[in-house]
Amino acid sequence: MEYLWSFLVGGAICVAGQILMDTTTLTTPRILVIFVVSGVVLGAAGVYGPLEELAATGATVPLPGFGYNLAKGALKGAEEGFVEVIAGPLEAAAAGIGAALAVGYIIALVFNPKSPKR
Repeated sequence: MEYLWSFLVGGAICVAGQILMDTTTLTTPRILVIFVVSGVVLGAAGVYGPLEELAATGATVPLPGFGYNLAKGALKGAEEGFVEVIAGPLEAAAAGIGAALAVGYIIALVFNPKSPKR
C-alpha cells in the first residue's frame, strides 16, 4: 500500500506542475519556487507532515518536500540558537543538495553541454 500512496501523491504533485506549465504563462523557475514555498506553507499549516507519513518518498522527493524539509530544519535550528536557523535547513537538506550537485556534475561531464550562440 505504501508504494501505491507514494506513486499517487508523487504523481499528483507532478501532474499539478505539468498543468501549471501547460495552462499558465509562468516560467519554469517561478513554478519551481511556487512548489518549494507551497511545501513550507503546507508544513506550517500542519498538512505536509501527515502527507509525508502517508506517502513517504512520494511526498519527500518532489519540490514541496524540499521546501518542507528546509522549513523543518529551520524550526529545529531555531530551538538551538540564531546561527542554527541558517545552518538547520542546510543540514536537513544536505543529502538532497549534495546528490543534485554530484549528478549535475556527472551529467555535465558525460553530455558536454554548450551555451547557445548569440
